[in-house]
Amino acid sequence: MFFNGEANIKGVRIGAVLILEYGQHYPASAKIRFPCSNNMAEYEACILGIRMAVDMNVKELLVIGDSDLLIHQDQGEWSTKNVKILPYLHCVKELCKKFMKIEFKHVPRIQNEFADALATLSSTNQHLDKNYINPIELEIMDQHAYYFHVDKEPDGKPWYQDIRKFLTTRGYSENATNGQKRALRRLENHFFLNMEILYRRTPDLGSLRCVDAAEATRLLEEIHAGTYEPQMNGFTLAKKILRAGYFWMTMESNSIRYVQKCHQCQIHGDFIRVLPNE
Repeated sequence: MFFNGEANIKGVRIGAVLILEYGQHYPASAKIRFPCSNNMAEYEACILGIRMAVDMNVKELLVIGDSDLLIHQDQGEWSTKNVKILPYLHCVKELCKKFMKIEFKHVPRIQNEFADALATLSSTNQHLDKNYINPIELEIMDQHAYYFHVDKEPDGKPWYQDIRKFLTTRGYSENATNGQKRALRRLENHFFLNMEILYRRTPDLGSLRCVDAAEATRLLEEIHAGTYEPQMNGFTLAKKILRAGYFWMTMESNSIRYVQKCHQCQIHGDFIRVLPNE
């Protein structure tokens, strides 16, 4: 996989091309709307290509680029101190776990002409092998590549499916253990159904509506950086969601993770510069 990203006066553009063993090329290019440095553009291009390989179920990948900084950081040879680059590096590390084997290789810019042509959206570049190339897919990206989302349930059902089923039919799931059955009976007093909507009882806040992963992500986005952009910390964000009348089981940990990945919070947050002491 070859990749390249560039940020200049004309804007920020990235490109990547995945080349299979038999020579088939799969290029991709995207235009970035949010502010981005040149090193961030290189990471965006790298993540674009790696995700394309993951979607194609590739198990062994050689990542080639002309960014000396990115290659050495991903190989662990150089440390990363820039708070703008750290989320990208963590995202690449997580994507690397999906491959049986992945390697990074640095090449001069002259050997990365095809990816460079994609980054500049050039349609006149002719590859030396003259293999058939699919039409380039152009995307508009409004969010960073490492953008946070609440993890969806593995089976596609909301986390409260078993609770709602128990309140409706007094039945358990097929593979429920004795411990899970006891937990459902214990949770019965804390939840109630109103038509098809599940609510959680609380001693001080009344009733909280239970939401699934998709709605939880929208709530985090709107309450943390919505109309007035309060940009609160993770614990305050979770409490504000409770006061708004919503609930899900992992809301506190999800709120903390969301704030940790918020770009503006990392840039404008307070840095503790006091030396450690006993």
